Amino acid sequence: MNTMSDHYERVKIELQQMKAVESEAAADEEQLSPASVSSVPAEASFAARRDLSRSSINGRSRSKSRSKADGHERQVNGKLMSDLTPQKSDYSQEKGQSRASNEQNIKGTLRLLKGKTAANGHVDSCQRQTEGKCDYRGKEDGSKLAKKRRAVTVDTSKAKTSLEALKMSIRQLKWKEFPIGRRTACDIYWHGVSFHDNENIVSGQVNKFPGMIEMLRKINLSRAVRTMQELFPEEYNFYPRSWILPEEYQLFSTQIRLLKDNDSTLKPTFIVKPDSGSQGDGIYLIRDPADLRAISGSQIKQAVVQEYIQKPLLIDKLKFDIRLYVLVRSLEPLEIYIAKEGLSRFCTEPYQEPSQKNLSHVFMHLTNYSLNVHSGNFVHSDSCSTGSKRTFSSVLYRIASKGVDIKKVWSDIIALVIKTVIALVPELKVYYQADIPPGKPGPTCFQILGFDILLMKNLKPVLLEVNANPSMRIEHEQEVSPGVYEYVPSPVDEEVKVGVIRDTLRLMDPAQRKHHVTSNMGGGSPEEAIAVETGSDEKESLMDSLPTLCLKQVFPKYNKQFNNLRVVERIAAIFLRFLGVKGTMKLGPTGFRTFTRNCKLSNSSFSMASVDILYIDITRRWAGMLPDSREAGMCLQAFIEAFFYLAARRFKAVPLRDQVLLLLEVCEGALEGQSHSEKPRPRRSQPTQSSAPNTFSSPALTRRHHLRQQPMQLSAKANTEN
Repeated sequence: MNTMSDHYERVKIELQQMKAVESEAAADEEQLSPASVSSVPAEASFAARRDLSRSSINGRSRSKSRSKADGHERQVNGKLMSDLTPQKSDYSQEKGQSRASNEQNIKGTLRLLKGKTAANGHVDSCQRQTEGKCDYRGKEDGSKLAKKRRAVTVDTSKAKTSLEALKMSIRQLKWKEFPIGRRTACDIYWHGVSFHDNENIVSGQVNKFPGMIEMLRKINLSRAVRTMQELFPEEYNFYPRSWILPEEYQLFSTQIRLLKDNDSTLKPTFIVKPDSGSQGDGIYLIRDPADLRAISGSQIKQAVVQEYIQKPLLIDKLKFDIRLYVLVRSLEPLEIYIAKEGLSRFCTEPYQEPSQKNLSHVFMHLTNYSLNVHSGNFVHSDSCSTGSKRTFSSVLYRIASKGVDIKKVWSDIIALVIKTVIALVPELKVYYQADIPPGKPGPTCFQILGFDILLMKNLKPVLLEVNANPSMRIEHEQEVSPGVYEYVPSPVDEEVKVGVIRDTLRLMDPAQRKHHVTSNMGGGSPEEAIAVETGSDEKESLMDSLPTLCLKQVFPKYNKQFNNLRVVERIAAIFLRFLGVKGTMKLGPTGFRTFTRNCKLSNSSFSMASVDILYIDITRRWAGMLPDSREAGMCLQAFIEAFFYLAARRFKAVPLRDQVLLLLEVCEGALEGQSHSEKPRPRRSQPTQSSAPNTFSSPALTRRHHLRQQPMQLSAKANTEN
């Protein structure tokens, strides 16, 4: 008996070692450079995967004719698709050839891109081929073990437009869906609009962050990026110069007038975006401030007016933008993933540089799908590389064939995404603590964001906007007769979106999350954690039938490169420390006084009376800029302005960024000293404190708007070809 036990123990150890070696090999194959985030599937394999995905959904409702006038929820009827069994290429052999070739030439780059698994990965487990034969290894054992493992539960009752893709993802993962909710808690709640779609969640995970919708409104996004531009102007030059209306109307008018006075040949164009608009609604182009549309007489609607990029990259003479899907897995610690595949949305009218005659041609200047789909020139295509909506990888393939370094393009896009999320995080943390204060039971959060990016003619990426609720529909509307529409499958959308949702769920698997936290404590990366977790017998069969993750971690993977930008987060941490009351988002006068006292910022030349005046002045102005705010007090943006003022007042002879960093060191050192019973640790000496008059006026108290005071530098001059 002991001999048998020893024998089985040795066999068990050998099997574990073999699985560990296989997992390490798979992890090594998965490691890609930032430039290799996207994959370019071949045209034939795309069609095969499309047909296979259709055949796998028996009885799925996908098309229904109806009148557009009745405002009912979109419904879809089932269509039976013929089965198709695609041949799966030998990826390991192709990757080996790719590594052997020179990656600097175009052929090597394209081979690397082609050697990736399909984004939505409808791959049947019997498609594994070994010397031309199907490999059914472990199919029966895997199904028995899968039954033993408790299925992850997903509440889809609030999913709305993402429901179809979500259902497909849950089926692929063999998880359990609750379409009308559940009395007991689910592991994951999938909301369609916001965190507050369901107010009674005290555990599990929700696919929305509190405050994300508010933060990604046009004005708040512009303010967040502008704050970062003040500290890091060279790092945040990917966002067009912007003005917030109506508060900056006079500033906008004055700067444009001065610009034209200095150079009468300049004819800049600007794009106006309503603050809460979506799907292109209300967007229009102007060439003069006087062209701004007004409502209620002379009152200008809240909006952002931006410099229009006049020289975009064109394909087939058409302007296009890129929709990339970004998963923010957590805020603390910050984790960001980017999908390796995205969508390219094309205009439907050949592009011409804006002139007074064509400013109103929305099909030429605006890339929004919801607008162009109504154009007579819109092309619905089953191909990933043709039509008015294509995969981003097909665009990369196209420009790579002309000698463009797509690795550099991808690296620039990754940097843009990380920097944008870093700009959003400080205020998101304030929203998060207001809804889920420390010690209060509540769910953890994650969210898929839609980044809209434009490539300029010189291939520099420009951020257009970020969507809190990117469309996850995998069908499109088609008019079959006047006023009658049907909804038919959109292979391009399904190719991209199902993979994004499915792999987001894989990353948020409760068992995976638990293992992920343990691995991170030991220094392992999330993707290493996935490799270890999927080594278990219960998951091996399922994971073998799924493709590798289409989501690639970019942060904290590139933490060393971007961590220095997280300055405002440190200011937000101080702000949160002094909020006091749980659930509030604004700092009261007592909290602000306590902040200045505990950080030792008041002295003989800056009395507590001066502190009160500073608080009142800044808070009053921000209350005027945020008319919808119901809560009184100092918001985070107002606190940041006050912090910048205090930094500039204390350290005059250095740039703003150094001023802020020096003041942060003073504040953090003082607060750390108070958090311990022992004396504060010694800190390096600070520059001599400069005295300042104890008088205040609104212009003197405003944040250092050096960006606004600089002469305009229109991107038309910067758009020259490389």
